[in-house]
Amino acid sequence: MNKKPSPPIPDFSLSIFFPIYNDWATVASLVAQSIMAAEKLTDDFEVILVDDGSEEKTQKVLTFLESTFSRVRVIHHEKNRGYGGALRTGFRESKKKYIFYTDGDAQYDVTELQNLAAALDETVDIVNGYKIKRNDPIYRVWIGKIYHLVSRFLFNLPIRDVDCDFRLIRRELFDSINLTSTSGTICVEMVYKLARNGASFREVPVRHYFRASGKSQFFNFKRLFRVARDYAVIWYKLVVLKKE
Repeated sequence: MNKKPSPPIPDFSLSIFFPIYNDWATVASLVAQSIMAAEKLTDDFEVILVDDGSEEKTQKVLTFLESTFSRVRVIHHEKNRGYGGALRTGFRESKKKYIFYTDGDAQYDVTELQNLAAALDETVDIVNGYKIKRNDPIYRVWIGKIYHLVSRFLFNLPIRDVDCDFRLIRRELFDSINLTSTSGTICVEMVYKLARNGASFREVPVRHYFRASGKSQFFNFKRLFRVARDYAVIWYKLVVLKKE
């Protein structure tokens, strides 16, 4: 009989959440994998699915998952609030000592949560994944590299891969910061504010996969323009004006 590994820290409890936007084809497997991964770490966990205004097909899958698994809770946004808005809801609704989140499109292996937990101790506040290799179209790879370099230079970020949304975070950290972004710039805002408040980071390599279904909502001209605008506003507000 396999014995459950010891918790990474005393009184370890875990909130797992996924921002969901029309991810009907991948969300069921993510939930199953996350439950199996969490059960190897603790008996005290929850799984939260933040539905960011998805279409009916996805909502039916979410309703089924919530009715099937007692650990699963679904939160619905009547209208799409953007990636940042979905993350802010997930952070706010998480009740356990640590929060793990990743995207709902299955480009990361949720079972690698165990690698993040293994790197955790009482001296570490955030364990952040970084992609060993980005499996995306080449233009996305190059845009991502430029984004990383610019972000580390402008914001002096302490991690190498700010848009690797595969993170294990001490929940109480969100009591001392206020996140305002509604777009993908929330990752830069979050890491910058946590680092400025003295949070400690540790990094772990994770695998990245080609998108299993659907298409990215980020890489279109309208959305790229919005992200660039939000990025400039955040940099001016946080770095130049040094506001919260």
